[in-house]
Amino acid sequence: MGVRRKAREDALQLLYQVEFEASEPEASRRKFWAVRKTPAAEREYADHLFRSVLGRQAEIDGLIRSVSKNWRLERMPLVDRNVLRVAVLELVQEKTAPAVVINEAIEVARKYSSAESAAFINGILDALSREMGLAVAAPHEKQDERPKKQARSPQGGAKRKRKTA
Repeated sequence: MGVRRKAREDALQLLYQVEFEASEPEASRRKFWAVRKTPAAEREYADHLFRSVLGRQAEIDGLIRSVSKNWRLERMPLVDRNVLRVAVLELVQEKTAPAVVINEAIEVARKYSSAESAAFINGILDALSREMGLAVAAPHEKQDERPKKQARSPQGGAKRKRKTA
């Protein structure tokens, strides 16, 4: 698992802790790191995400609300809400590709929430990235950039078109 994935998970846990305990963010952050031995790069990015989400929370929550017509933010499970916040921050502020942001959010949701949550988060982030005019196609979906493979017959040779009379 990469440093950024771990940092996203740390940021999620920090945001969850602050909201669950209704605590002061900096006190929660110090308490969180006091019991962990975390590489500096991971900790730095997690802190960056955590503080950025808190600093832009009203904007981020507004963006989530704009595409979650049937779900009030307050009714969303705490984990899902914070996975979305981290992902939306990355869509808005970071230079991370939308397909990567969405995939990472789905994987974090699968780990900390449920398969249903992963599908829900995918839908919200996909709708938001489309609304923002961001490209969502994953690199492997860019068909026109790959050379087309010639179909092969079961015998191993290239298939030839049969002439019909």
